[in-house]
Amino acid sequence: MIFTQTHAVESTCYGTYSNGRLENAVSLQEDGKNFSAYSTLGVKLGRTYVHSRVAEIVEETYRVLEKSAPNKLYVYGETGWAAGGRIRPHRTHRNGLSVDFMVPVLDASGQSVPLPASAGNQFGYAIDFDADGKYARYSIDFSAMAEHLYQLHLIAKQHGADISLVILDPPYIAKLLSAGHGEYLKQNIRFMKGKVWVRHDEHYHVNFAIPCEPMK
Repeated sequence: MIFTQTHAVESTCYGTYSNGRLENAVSLQEDGKNFSAYSTLGVKLGRTYVHSRVAEIVEETYRVLEKSAPNKLYVYGETGWAAGGRIRPHRTHRNGLSVDFMVPVLDASGQSVPLPASAGNQFGYAIDFDADGKYARYSIDFSAMAEHLYQLHLIAKQHGADISLVILDPPYIAKLLSAGHGEYLKQNIRFMKGKVWVRHDEHYHVNFAIPCEPMK
């Protein structure tokens, strides 16, 4: 079943991920049955605004995951300002089409739990996972991540959009592709293979492909 939520006024994005702005933005829903924002403070400060169609894709994906990945919990991270533009420390996230998703994790008992986030670890962004995807008593749930990206791409296509790039720590890509939907993800999603300015081990960055107007 497809769940579709539309907004009264569709957003308009301008420019690019690294040099853009946004009109009629939408703040992502703060939480639901199987997901939550990385920080209530971040939401209140206005750091979770996106293009309206991105909001529809992200929120619908979580509803689909209630069925396809029951008992899995997901956390999204920062997205952008209501008007777009520079949102430090990010180098992109400027036109409403970029979303950080915190890695889904399992605790020591194998239970899906939210990534532990607090001011002390920069709301999850300062967590460092090792080469095996482990941190303290937590381990990255690559299967849950693969299911999320698979459903996210399917629903983006249903909304006339696409995913142009996913940034994840390169050594983790093989682990992700072997955890589920590997062939589909290889064929349909471009992963950044080169070195990026931050590691992207505690979150994966997704750029959505939606047409934008030129900057003016």
